[in-house]
Amino acid sequence: MPFEKPNKLFYHWDKISLKRLIYLFASLMLLAITFLILIDQYVGYKVRHDIYQKVEQTPYRPYAVVLGTAKYVTKNTPNQFYNYRLESTKALFDAEKIDYILLSGDNRTLQYNEPRTMRRDLIAMGIAPQYLFPDYAGFRTLDSIIRAKEIFHAEPMIIISQAFHCERALFIAQYHNINAICFAADNPDIYTITRFREIFARFLMVWELITEKKPHFLGKPEPLPPPLNRHIAQSAVENP
Repeated sequence: MPFEKPNKLFYHWDKISLKRLIYLFASLMLLAITFLILIDQYVGYKVRHDIYQKVEQTPYRPYAVVLGTAKYVTKNTPNQFYNYRLESTKALFDAEKIDYILLSGDNRTLQYNEPRTMRRDLIAMGIAPQYLFPDYAGFRTLDSIIRAKEIFHAEPMIIISQAFHCERALFIAQYHNINAICFAADNPDIYTITRFREIFARFLMVWELITEKKPHFLGKPEPLPPPLNRHIAQSAVENP
C-alpha cells in the first residue's frame, strides 16, 4: 500500500496549534513566577519594621520563640542555621531582652527531637533550665506561632530565626493578631537553595491562611511563667 503524505492543511494547522500551546504554556509559567515573586516580596515588605538584627536595638519582650531546625545537615556537617539561632538566643538572654524561651520544633522520632536538642545545647551554653520550655508539636512555622499564643500564652514574643524565615513567621503572627517581633539570626554564607525554597513556602503559607489551616495539635493551655522584667530590675539596681 503506497505511503500517503499528510494533508498539508492539517499539517500546517498542527504546527500553528503547537506554537500556540507552547506560547500559552510559557505565558502561564511567566504569570505563575510573577505571582510567586509578588507574594514573596509583599510578605517581606509587610513585616519589615518588626525585624531586628542588633541585640542592643531589640526591644524587651518577656518571651522568645526559637524556631527549630536540624542540628546537622549531614551526619558530620553542622547546620549553621541551627548554631546561629542558638547564639542569638543566648545573646538576647544575656542582654536581658528576654525572660523565658520557648523551643518549638519537630520530634518526629525518638532519635530526632529538635526541642530537646536545643534545650540541651542552650543549657550547655549557660542558660539555666528553668528558663527553657519545649514545644514538641512545632511541626511547621504555623504550628509554632499559633501554639506559642494559644497553648503557652507567650505574648508579647520575640521570634528567633533567620531573616527570611522571620518574615514568614511574622506574617503568620500578624494575620492571627499575635503580638510579635523577630530577631534575625545570622545567615550561613551560602543559603541560596534555602532562600529559593522559601518562595514556595510563602505561597503555601498564604494558601493555608486563606483556608484557615489549623495546627496539627492544640490541646490544653500550658501558660509560661509571668514576665520577670529582669531588664527593669537591673536598671533599678544600676540607677537607684
